[in-house]
Amino acid sequence: MYYFHSPTSLSHTSLLIYKDRFNHLFLALRKTINQNRVMNQEKPTSCCCVLDASTYVGFWILKKLLTRGYSVRAAIRKNGESILEEKIRNMQATEERLVVYDVDVLDYQSILVSLNNCNAVFCCLDNPEGYDEMEVDLEVRGAINVVEACARTESIDKIVFSSSLTAAIWTDNIGTQKDVDEKSWSDLDFCLRKKLWHALAKTQSEKAAWALAMDRMVNMVSVNPGLIVGPSVTQHNPRPTMSFLKGAAQMYENGVLAYVDVEFVADVHIRVFEDTSACGRYFCFNQIVNTEEEALKLVEILSPLIPMPPRYEKEMQGSEVYEERLRNNKLNKLVEAGSAC
Repeated sequence: MYYFHSPTSLSHTSLLIYKDRFNHLFLALRKTINQNRVMNQEKPTSCCCVLDASTYVGFWILKKLLTRGYSVRAAIRKNGESILEEKIRNMQATEERLVVYDVDVLDYQSILVSLNNCNAVFCCLDNPEGYDEMEVDLEVRGAINVVEACARTESIDKIVFSSSLTAAIWTDNIGTQKDVDEKSWSDLDFCLRKKLWHALAKTQSEKAAWALAMDRMVNMVSVNPGLIVGPSVTQHNPRPTMSFLKGAAQMYENGVLAYVDVEFVADVHIRVFEDTSACGRYFCFNQIVNTEEEALKLVEILSPLIPMPPRYEKEMQGSEVYEERLRNNKLNKLVEAGSAC
């Protein structure tokens, strides 16, 4: 279904430059985090809520926060039976700084209970069953409830809202845009016409969250990751992954298909929480897929969700690249130099 056509555009020489740049960004982020630990001799005393902690990204943010000494409220779906939910409940028995709450994002009161005395919320809404037209409305309502609950919780200092690159890349003229960055938004009518439900849900929910956060004067930052990959992603996050990839061939041909390791995504979420200068949206990715080689590498990462095209099983072809359009200069500046609003 997600067949990548042979590229026919720019020189391949820029590929190594892209890889070096992304590796440099990853190392710079880790260096900054380690420097912050040295400067702050005491362990963090903040209490953070991760909602929904049973999503793939939420689970890794939860793990990273605990590793860094934070107390964590893990808000997970009521009556959930996923592998990650089971892991989180088991972790509660051994982690004294972890408390698990059953939350329904459509139940405003249950959200308020999980936020009590927390300083920050990592809002990671993702439907484990994937996306359809009905899920779009549910995710928007959930996002509104979370932001409103934060506005009514005096202890909350910041919301880190986890969105997606799909909230920025889908428009009629994507093939002619030179730069796709944090100022870009997906066109709602286009997403509806093409039945890009993941993109529609992420765009509407993020826009609703921003509108309400500004109206209620809540400090919010959003992170817009590319396709998230990492340990056991095909087991723990199969349907949201496939929902993201609807229209993958078009993303690839237009230079806006990108993926990112889940540990890096979690680090970025925590960085924008800890850095008081962080503001607005941040694109987050560490590999743009604009060559046939990278496309096949992504297929291998996601196997068996996406089967390898038969003619490529023995050898890879093509050496040219499509022009990349995605920009994450803002995140680069935050990681390497400080404020980048």
